[in-house]
Amino acid sequence: MERRFLGKVAFVTGGASGIGRAAALAFAREGANVVLADVSEQGASETARMIEQQGGRALAVRCDVSRAEDVKAALDKTVEMFGRLDVAFNNAGVEPKKLAPTAEWEADEWDRILDIDLRGVFLCMKYELPLILEQGGGAIVNTSSGAGVIGIKGSPAYTAAKHGLIGLTRAAALDYAAQNIRINAVCPGYIDTPMMARYTGGTSEGRARVISEEPVGRMGTPEDIAETVLWLCSDASRFVIGHALVIDGGQTIQ
Repeated sequence: MERRFLGKVAFVTGGASGIGRAAALAFAREGANVVLADVSEQGASETARMIEQQGGRALAVRCDVSRAEDVKAALDKTVEMFGRLDVAFNNAGVEPKKLAPTAEWEADEWDRILDIDLRGVFLCMKYELPLILEQGGGAIVNTSSGAGVIGIKGSPAYTAAKHGLIGLTRAAALDYAAQNIRINAVCPGYIDTPMMARYTGGTSEGRARVISEEPVGRMGTPEDIAETVLWLCSDASRFVIGHALVIDGGQTIQ
């Protein structure tokens, strides 16, 4: 099997579970050394152990992406351990605690969502980009959402953050395209992750409701997204810049 990232270093936020874990494992299978940055140090360490068990190298670091000092420290540790940075998957994010009409949202909850889901990606790119430039180029993928291309009733902050993340991705892509850094976004639909379990209430009825909204008749898997992330970070997508790729089984085209 071709190992597209042999000798490369990949930085993955939200790598403790779900899409981030699947992407981290996929990067490692294809030869990358992987750094897992997550507020859940335990989960990130578990992912690191999984990578090491399959023969790869990994580093787990605790990181709250809404805190500039955490992000910088995580990337400093990346360079300290592996000496470089080639690709980044800025995937960490949170969902609302509950759905409510816009006027009923608390300002603190609005700030929490925007701080992590939008500001966090900005902070990651702020500190990733200089390191990738040192290598002469690379790739960054940011995780938006189906909520980045359509409105979600009762979820104004999440919708705003994910729409904003696409704009941020496009602006940054233009800033660095001529310097051989490609920046793109993925927009997952309903993916079978711990976040989705919270959204459905963990019940069979909740899962059935979500699946009923998917034209393909199933939720996506974390691996469905991970494969696309690796493609966007590889030379196979060398002419793809500033794109927001929807991966949702047709949900948002209905």
